[in-house]
Amino acid sequence: MNRIEIDRLSGKVREAGLTLVPLSLYFKDGRAKVEIALAKGKKDYDKRQTLKEAQDKREVARAVSTLGKEW
Repeated sequence: MNRIEIDRLSGKVREAGLTLVPLSLYFKDGRAKVEIALAKGKKDYDKRQTLKEAQDKREVARAVSTLGKEW
């Protein structure tokens, strides 16, 4: 990357609250190269929904394992 690209990405990370995420790491001609992407975090309501889905899956797994013991 050149200086302009680095400055543009660092400005977005600083101002917009975005995050740089490494996608892959590889070596080419004796140099380490990293593919990166800009990403936004989840909103609060998305986090709540994800947590609820995980909790529901745990409850189903618990119920299935309990049912298996009774048989």
